[in-house]
Amino acid sequence: MEGAMSDAVSAHVTSPDLSRLLDRQRTAFLRDGPPGPKQRRADLHRLKAEILKRRTDIVRALRTDFGQRSERESAIVELIPLVQSINYLIRHLGRWMKPERRHVSPYFRFGRAWVIRQPVGVVGIIAPWNYPVSLALVPLATAIAAGNRAMLKPSELTPATSAVIGKIVQAIFAPEQVSVVMGDSEVGAAFSALPFDHILFTGSTAVGKKVAVAAARNLTPVTLELGGKSPVVIEPGFPMKQVAERVAFGKLTNAGQTCIAPDYVLLHDSHQEVFATAYQKAVKKLHPNGYPGSPDYTAILNPHHYERLSGLVRDAEAQGARVIRLGSDSPASHVLAPVLLLNVTPGMAVMQEEIFGPVLPVLTYRHLDEAIAFINERPRPLALYYFGEKRAERYRFLKRTVSGNVTINGTLLHYAQDDLPFGGVGDSGIGAYHGKEGFMALTHPRGIYRQGRFNAATLLEPPFGKLTDLITNFVLR
Repeated sequence: MEGAMSDAVSAHVTSPDLSRLLDRQRTAFLRDGPPGPKQRRADLHRLKAEILKRRTDIVRALRTDFGQRSERESAIVELIPLVQSINYLIRHLGRWMKPERRHVSPYFRFGRAWVIRQPVGVVGIIAPWNYPVSLALVPLATAIAAGNRAMLKPSELTPATSAVIGKIVQAIFAPEQVSVVMGDSEVGAAFSALPFDHILFTGSTAVGKKVAVAAARNLTPVTLELGGKSPVVIEPGFPMKQVAERVAFGKLTNAGQTCIAPDYVLLHDSHQEVFATAYQKAVKKLHPNGYPGSPDYTAILNPHHYERLSGLVRDAEAQGARVIRLGSDSPASHVLAPVLLLNVTPGMAVMQEEIFGPVLPVLTYRHLDEAIAFINERPRPLALYYFGEKRAERYRFLKRTVSGNVTINGTLLHYAQDDLPFGGVGDSGIGAYHGKEGFMALTHPRGIYRQGRFNAATLLEPPFGKLTDLITNFVLR
């Protein structure tokens, strides 16, 4: 089967090749029409089965691309969310597809109005390198559930994983339904310039802006899942051991290479040392074999990103930050041990960009209002984490801040809730997907009105006269 579909994946493609592939999918979509719920479920079941069949290939490819990544962590952070999302889509897509009755004005009471969710057509998906499986295939599964065709561009920075994704797609889909496009950033730029019916991009804010500009030339709607600096705010009095363990979990999953990883901590100025002690214990608890000795700890993707993170630490130290290294680095295998930064100031480079690694700056406040102001003075984050039990304080904090999503008294786990939308706001993204919101994002709400036998509007047709005035005045009363 794979040989028969060899044109579904190409390592070297040009703009004309991409355009022809898009035309092929759009022609097939218009010819065949939207698939019914039975076909969509069957496609999702086949996708899930192929993923599970190639589970070993997937985790080995991830280990190859990262250099060091636990097969168990890959299963937990890539495969479990992916399979759960597919299961959720299978269970609910039939209900989401049902026409929705809408209210009809009393003047047109003999008519009917309803909304159907119509597939948009062909969806372009651009996936990142940090979670290259789930952040490629969850959007793909969503596009399929919504009845669309799709072209998928995985990251060139994870070639082994991208190759496995290509094989998964080749094994079950004809290229006019789903295609995988391989290539570098130039191919990615050409891909985003195609006149898709929708583009779903996951990646950095800088690249997301370029995708949005390219899509705007075609008036292509976009869903942009970006990133930013997601803060952790700790209310005075919350148990510090619990905070430290949950922040460490969120920060060190995938070695911090997570778009919703806790980026920095804001806590009361009297609690900095208590947190530092608790965090060091929490980090050791997660990886008792140390760093880089732990087999469960993930490497930084490549030397470039390793050096960028090391540079952020050096800059902070040069500007007066207290650096607490919680292990030894391994430059040869680009494993960066966790780092805690105390006495951090806003002007340091580590506070100017998304960290995307196991480096955790700590800043302090005297009053909660200062923490709120600090967050609001900066671009809106993709995620926000609040630790606190005082209902009034928590309500005030949520009311006065804006972010993509929030986890209270924990980190990361809002992402695992299939029934919650996932998306950013402002610099952290446009639109949302996951579950129902993903289905809605990749369908068009098509409003339909069926006129009844009697229609009051006929009383307002020319020639106009006194009856027209009477009705007009009545309606505008």
